[in-house]
Amino acid sequence: MNLGGQVALVTGGAKRVGRAIAVELARAGCDVCLHYHTSQAEAQGAARELLAWGRRVLLVCGDLAESSSWQRIILETIVEFQRLDILVNNASLFLTDKEDRIESFDVGVWEKMLRVNLLAPTGLIHYAQPHLQASPNGCIVNLGDVSATRPWKDHLAYGVSKAGLVAVTRSLAKALAPKVRVNAVAPGIAVFPEAYTGEMRERLTRKVPLQREGSPEEVARLVRYLAESGQYVTGQVIAIDGGRSVT
Repeated sequence: MNLGGQVALVTGGAKRVGRAIAVELARAGCDVCLHYHTSQAEAQGAARELLAWGRRVLLVCGDLAESSSWQRIILETIVEFQRLDILVNNASLFLTDKEDRIESFDVGVWEKMLRVNLLAPTGLIHYAQPHLQASPNGCIVNLGDVSATRPWKDHLAYGVSKAGLVAVTRSLAKALAPKVRVNAVAPGIAVFPEAYTGEMRERLTRKVPLQREGSPEEVARLVRYLAESGQYVTGQVIAIDGGRSVT
């Protein structure tokens, strides 16, 4: 399906994978609502890049940990563009500066992780779904993670939040059919957290059958495929991990 003139909302779209997704969808012809939280300068830079493709761009700031932001983000998108065709739930919280193990169980950490990574995508879908139902190409893509099925002991709450998002994806693929398709992509190493040392990066890369990290652009092209060409694909979680999930 030609995406020209369609509207995509990308959460966490200011940098890294979210920015690559926003750019790829703009290249495909979409106008873009780009959500960000604290990365204002990066969001403005991303907007300039999208505008260079001749697309309309709306920047929306919001803390996804606050439930009041979910409806507002959708409303601002509709007020600006009068439609919404593609929702990409990319934004997520991943801790590198604090232990996330059962020995260090912290209710506050769990509550924030689940609100940003699980409740916010579900809430956004709740408010977006009437508009997606009205679209000729209603499409939701959630950013999962290989940890949803191959959990890590050091990132317990994160893995649980992503496993929950996979369950939401599959449930809503049934609930929103036939008008809206709901899928997830599950990256492995798309881009390393900045806090990871060279030794950590090398050790993790050695575990990948393709012997390299992926890239934000590769994830973005998969998201574009689901929006543009995956008309008979719904309820799926597609790994893009260099084969890590089969080792």
